[in-house]
This record gives sequence, C-alpha cells and structure tokens, in this order.
Amino acid sequence: MSIEIKAPTFPESVQEGNIATWHKKPGDSVTRDELLVDIETDKVVLEVVAPADGTLEEVLKAEGDVVQSNEVIARVTAGASSAKPAEEKNSEPEAKAESGAEPDDSSKDSSDEKIASPAARKLAEEKGVDLQKVSGSGKDGRITKEDIVAIQPASPEQPAAASAPAASLPPLAEGDRVEKRVPMTRMRSRIAERLVQVTQTTAMLTTFNEVDMHRIMNLRTEFKDSFSKIHNGTRLGFMGFFVRAATEALKRFPAVNASIDGTDVVYHGYQDVGVAVSTDKGLVVPVLRNADTMSIADVESTIAEFGGKARDGKLSIEEMTGGTFTITNGGVFGSLLSTPILNPPQTAILGMHKIQERPVAENGQVVIRPMMYLALSYDHRLVDGKEAVQFLVAIKEMIENPAKILLEI
Repeated sequence: MSIEIKAPTFPESVQEGNIATWHKKPGDSVTRDELLVDIETDKVVLEVVAPADGTLEEVLKAEGDVVQSNEVIARVTAGASSAKPAEEKNSEPEAKAESGAEPDDSSKDSSDEKIASPAARKLAEEKGVDLQKVSGSGKDGRITKEDIVAIQPASPEQPAAASAPAASLPPLAEGDRVEKRVPMTRMRSRIAERLVQVTQTTAMLTTFNEVDMHRIMNLRTEFKDSFSKIHNGTRLGFMGFFVRAATEALKRFPAVNASIDGTDVVYHGYQDVGVAVSTDKGLVVPVLRNADTMSIADVESTIAEFGGKARDGKLSIEEMTGGTFTITNGGVFGSLLSTPILNPPQTAILGMHKIQERPVAENGQVVIRPMMYLALSYDHRLVDGKEAVQFLVAIKEMIENPAKILLEI
C-alpha cells in the first residue's frame, strides 16, 4: 500500500517552506517515526517522519524546492521494513570486530536490547553517545533521533564538533583569494527582510542609561547555590531579574507594551516577553507567555529550556509567535553598547550589555562598580521620548534596588 507523505500544516504566519535535507533516498527502507526530511520555514525547521514501516518509493520534492502546507512531497510503500533485520544482522560482525571472537547468544541478545533508527545511530556517532546507555522512547523501546538530541554531548567531543566546519575548507596557498557562494537560508532571508522592513516603516529611536549591578550580583552570589538546590538545578542568572523588572515597568507604561495595527493602537492587557536567542541559523525569539505571573525561577528554567530547544532546532512555531515586548542580551557576546532593532509589530525592545567595572561617583566618593549599559529602542510613532526614558529609568531603579521588584514599587 502506497502512503502519501505530506508537508506539515503550516500556521497562518508561515506561507511556505523549503526542502532542507532528505535523510533517505528512493528505495531506502524506513521504519515508523524515522526522520525522512527536514523542511525549513521562515521561523523553524520542521521534521517529517515515516508514518509506517516500509520503503521510500518516490521523492516528489527535491532539496531546495518550495513546498506548501499539506503538499505531497513523497510516497512510502508500507510493508515489512528491512532496516531492523539489517541492524540486528550487522550487530554480529561489530561484536566480533570489537571482541576478536565469535559472537555468542548473549552478545546477540545484548545487541537486540538496544534498537535504534539509522538517524539516531548517525547522530549518536557524531555526538559520541553510547547507545547502550540510552533509553529509547520509540516503539518497542526503539531509540529515536530525539532521544539522542536530548543528551548533552561529552565535553571532549565539543572541540571536535566546533572544528568540523573548518575542516571542510580546502587548503589555502599564500596569496589565494577564495570565495564561496551559498544560497541564503529561508530563515536568514526572512530575518533580513523583516529588519529592512522595520527600518523603513517605523520611526525607531534609541535611548540609553546605565545600571549599577553590584546589588544584583551580590544577591546572586549569596543565594545561587540554595536557589539551584531548591529549584531542581535551575541556574540563577540575571535575565530573571530583568524580565520581572520589565513586566512591572510595562504595567506602568502601557504604550511600551502596545502595538500599531494600521491606524489603530492595540493595548495588550498582558505581558508576553520575547527573549532573543542566537542560533547557527539565525536569531530566534521564543516568548514567555504571561511573564508577569512567572517567578524568577520560572523565567530562568523556561529560558534554559528555550535555549536547549533553539540549539537543537526544536522550537515550535507556537513558542515563537506573538510577544508584546522583547529583551536581547548582546552582553553575553561582549557587546558594550548597541541599538537593538524592533521586533514588529512590537513598539519597544530592551538591550542588555556587558557588565564592566567602571569608576562612578557615589555619595561624593569615586568607587568602582560593575556597570551595564541599557538601551531601549522604541517606535516614536506611538511611544514619546518621556515615556521611553521613564520606562528605562524604572527598570534601572528596580535592578539597582532588587527589593522593589518583590514589593512592586
């Protein structure tokens, strides 16, 4: 029986996608839930898996082709897959090669205990993961690609992985002027389009201030260990404080939390804060829903989860849709000062920067304090300079006096 493989149903905010990578070719055996193809959209990379055991009969869309929502991209002939027997059969020579002896019944039973999809095996080899130590979540305990993705790679493997792209470059002779032309990814192309759109359609302006971080840093140093212990290993960072300060400031200045829709102004009675995350494929902004109701621990754990998903390409479109305000932290890369660009249709974005010790005047004395520059870019069509400055000052005061965050004053 032939089964049609269709592209996923794209949400309204995504019009189409591109075939990024086929992990199988026509004639290959496939198993149920095995990854067949990656489809890249403007926001995320979507994975399409096999609906049943069988053979990939036909590929209708090649890599790079544009696909629409629910469009047929391939066909699979359902039936007994030869992938599983092949894996079991190949496990015997592997056991022989490793031990130098003929495999006995016990070695065969041991290999049968851990059955993995080809995509999972390939990824496990790349990450240096021992399949015998992985618990499979697939059918009959089969190890899937997602099981391997969820495992953090061992530290010795990280430098090798980081150097892999460089190894693919050809050796250069002295005086060589090498150029490499590659097509822009759909995600990068969409990001570029939106950034140009922002600069052309908004009256963007940036205001700056600086914040003394010493009280927050002392608080973090004093309580980070007990915080992590109480909240199941969640790390106490600075973003939790800034999100809580921002949500309180957004309540006081609703125009900063609003958006423009044509000739209308939409005021949002909730605070959904987007947190910019950098990935190899571009900047993504997952959203903390109802951030005003989240504790600092909730914020930190959710951001950590978003970061892991972003690195593995597992963020869903729903997790990146919406948002009434955005925070971006260029300081993690060493940025001392910048002017962040708006994330439309939002009217403001907060930029955090590198913490650097500087001499400042305090009570008539010159002291050394860990200082951070803050930047607020805003759409001057809706937000006046007075509101923008007062909003940024409110965040500054709450960060410099953390008790104000807890007391909401």
